[in-house]
Amino acid sequence: MRAFVGLPVPEAWVDPLMRVQSRLPGGRAVDADDLHITLAFLDDQPPQRLEALHDLLDARALGGVPLRPLAFAPLGQGRPRAVVLDLATDPPLATLREGVRQDVRRAGIDLPRERFRPHVTLLRYGGTARADTERLAGTLLRVGAPDLPPAEAHRLTLWSSLLTPQGPIYEPLAEYPLVPA
Repeated sequence: MRAFVGLPVPEAWVDPLMRVQSRLPGGRAVDADDLHITLAFLDDQPPQRLEALHDLLDARALGGVPLRPLAFAPLGQGRPRAVVLDLATDPPLATLREGVRQDVRRAGIDLPRERFRPHVTLLRYGGTARADTERLAGTLLRVGAPDLPPAEAHRLTLWSSLLTPQGPIYEPLAEYPLVPA
């Protein structure tokens, strides 16, 4: 099963993000219910590894994590493959991600080394939906800085991710409460 661990977007951000998303040119919009911040992409895993990860995450005391929006930006070199809301890599978020990645490795799941760029994907380009880079740049300038207050993440989620021609379908497998900071 293809899966990932992440944070759902704070509820107060959903409507403003949907308004920004509606202004972006082309691409495939991410559904409001699917907005998230990925902490660990697990790729395809057998059920026993996901069960082992669930047990580890369920046993972990997880602290609250403040989320601070920075900017709307294209993701990818040259032709963007997505438009995202970039978030600040504040220490509590980086610490939560590292704890999750430790549990993932303890569950027997290999993870690639990668730089952490916390973000929320709003729009994806690919296949026939190519980004018009000049139009996108102009739109992002007009959209400006995110008008979103800092917020706190209240839960961590283990999701399944089924790829379809219409885009991925995410299904929560388990949720883990985060104790407010």
